[in-house]
Amino acid sequence: MRVIVAEDSALLRQGLVRLLGDLGVEVAAELGDAAGLLGLVGAERPDAVLLDIRMPPTFTDEGIRAARAVRADFPGTGVLLLSQYVETTAAVQAMARDCRGFGYLLKDRVADADELSDALKRVAAGESVVDPEVVARLMGRRRAADDLDTLTPREREVLALMAEGRSNDAITERLRISGKTLETHVRNVFTKLHLEPDLAYHRRVLAVLAHLRV
Repeated sequence: MRVIVAEDSALLRQGLVRLLGDLGVEVAAELGDAAGLLGLVGAERPDAVLLDIRMPPTFTDEGIRAARAVRADFPGTGVLLLSQYVETTAAVQAMARDCRGFGYLLKDRVADADELSDALKRVAAGESVVDPEVVARLMGRRRAADDLDTLTPREREVLALMAEGRSNDAITERLRISGKTLETHVRNVFTKLHLEPDLAYHRRVLAVLAHLRV
């Protein structure tokens, strides 16, 4: 796997490059801002881009805008956004437009080599990844209709794992339930949240993210 690392903190960027090297991931390029990212992606054609949400010069939404540009011009390139804090609105809105090959992790999470490796492989393969803490924050927000309150504890677990981008197999393994039981829970979740069930995995995640965003 080949990736590009875009992170303004030189110390963190070097740490990420070293960690990726230890994981057997080739770092095709590294940079400290988002200005030249699109050109590098075009030249290097990496499998994925590891990108900080807040980048110079304003440290607001440069990373989000760069991620959208990469996804627009190079839809086959996975994008994994990193953030120091839980910033749900901008990141989730960016993902909800097209969550395929899109991920969002907190920087604390990337200290876990296995977690980082798994996330990069998933976005490079066209899957979606959402940090569990972000999902928890989203699900903790009360909506006007209080639809989430109608879910059972198990259905909330299923929804949280769906929103993280987990496959059916991964969910059944995590919760130790059968595929048939999971289908029932998923059907109940969509019914209670007034969402039409969809057999396409990525569209299902997109629907969940779109429903939970603010």
